[in-house]
Formats: sequence, structure tokens, C-alpha cells
Amino acid sequence: MKDDLKGDQISRILQIYSKLLDGYVVNKAEEATRHGVNERSIQRDIDSIRNFLDEDSERTGIINTVIYDRNVKGYRLETIYQMKLQNCEILAFCKILLDSRAFTKLEMTEMLDKLISCCVPMVNQKRVKELIRNEEFHYVEPRHKTRFIETMWDLGQAISESKYIEIDYYRTKDKSVVHRKLRPAAIMFSEYYFYLTAFIDDEDVKKDFSVLDDAFPTIYRIDRIRSLKILNEKFNIPYTNRFEEGEFRKRIQFMYGGKLQKVKFKYTGPDIDAILDRLPTAQILDEENGAYIISAEVFGTGINMWLRSQGTYVESIQ
Repeated sequence: MKDDLKGDQISRILQIYSKLLDGYVVNKAEEATRHGVNERSIQRDIDSIRNFLDEDSERTGIINTVIYDRNVKGYRLETIYQMKLQNCEILAFCKILLDSRAFTKLEMTEMLDKLISCCVPMVNQKRVKELIRNEEFHYVEPRHKTRFIETMWDLGQAISESKYIEIDYYRTKDKSVVHRKLRPAAIMFSEYYFYLTAFIDDEDVKKDFSVLDDAFPTIYRIDRIRSLKILNEKFNIPYTNRFEEGEFRKRIQFMYGGKLQKVKFKYTGPDIDAILDRLPTAQILDEENGAYIISAEVFGTGINMWLRSQGTYVESIQ
């Protein structure tokens, strides 16, 4: 008798699932009447299908769910999206986000919740949240406490459409707000902050730079942009002269601008890989008894800060 009941339940679930797959709307009352059971049984069947879809998404990479549609007064199958990331990848992204400390605590919490709820099957969401709970609780937001994501998106649009922008920018060296008209080139991230890399056309502004090369490109922390206006005026940069942020990123430390230069130093620390990862343009010129002679091509003065941070492990060579 129990086997018969179980068989009936399985048959009923498969029929409802097949109906959903075919795009039909499942009405709970109608299904209860058709199968001779109460509506609670049909609700349990629908819950079983939901659980199956959550678990099956890890295998198929496609996240489906059964939703209640008020417009048609019934349940239907909805494909939310094709999942591109595995649970372990989502966990890695959450850890990287937390370690970046780039956003306010509220923004960070919102992004983590959205990332987990959108990309992790419901059956595993609790586990992922548990694995980041302590770091999220103790998260320390940046001191500027500024929400700038929408500004960053607007800058991205201006870059994509090659439009000039005007900004009012808070300059920390003299605690003043300066006005700039810029050709935006790229958005970059480094050491807790997002930056805008841009070009200045105004020759009078360039005269204020101690090193002429500092004016090309200039670097602005996005959280310090007090106002932004995207102009209808467009600029044109030939493809051969386009700004390549990937190449620029290899050569800059701490996002301090300046002229292109080559540095040479001796490294006697315990992990040469850490140096080569930090300076993608670095080349080992010589090695003897654990002491490495390194040469690297870099932009700006940030390299001096990094070299000093290595203490006795690094010795500059002229």
C-alpha cells in the first residue's frame, strides 16, 4: 500500500514537472482535483521540484525555478540565467571583494548578498554565507565613506563613448577643489581605491605639473570626484595611440603618476615570486647565492615607496 502511495506521488510529481517543462501553468486547485489529493500535497510536490532544480543547477549550470505568477494565478517554470560560476568561484569572489575594502559596509553587504543569491543555488547559500560571515562582520570600510559606484558607471559610459568630461576634484596636497576638463581613458583599481586615468588638453593646467610626463596620463581617485558632468563633445584617439590600461597597470605602483623609467635593484628576501608578481615587467638579470639583480620598467614615483617598504631586502643600484 505504501509503495503504491509512493508510486502515485512520484508519478504525480513527474507529471507536474513535465507540464512545467512544456511551458504550461500549474494551478494548485486544478491539480489537486485531477490527482484526487488536497492542495497541501500539490504544494509539497512543487517544493520537491524546486529542491531538485536547485540541486540540478550545479550539474547543468542552468538555474531554473518554479515561481507563482499572480497574473495567471498559477505556477510556472522560469529560467533565471545560465550559471557561469561554481560555488567555489563565488566564494573566491566574495573573499576578494572583502579583502579589497573598496566599498562602504552597506555597499559591501548588498553586493555580497546579491552575488550569493543570484549565483549560488539555494541549497548552498547558507554554507557560503557561513564561510564569509566572520570577515563580513568585522569588515572595515574605507575612511572616505563615499558611495561612488554610480559615478564609476557614468565614467565608464563616457570612456566607452569617447566623451569629454568635466569634474570638480578634491586635491589632498593643498585641500582644494580643482576643476578639470578631461579625456577619460580607463578605470583602474589598486590598494583599496578605484581610479580614473585621464588626459588633459589644457596647456595652462599642464604647466603646474613638476614633471611634464605627469600630465599624461593624470590619475584621479574616483571617491574624491565631487561632481561629474559628461559633455556632448567627443574626442578621437587613433587606434595606434589608444591608452592600454593593461600595459600601464604593469608599470605603476600605488597609482602614483610620473614619467616612464627603469629601476634596478638587488633583492635578498625569501620569496622572489612575490617580487615578480608585484612588478610584472621585472626581469632577473643575475642571481648568486639567493641574491637577485632585478630590472623593471615603471611609471611614476610609487616605485620608490614600494622599494622602501621592503626594508633591508632591497638595495637600489644606480
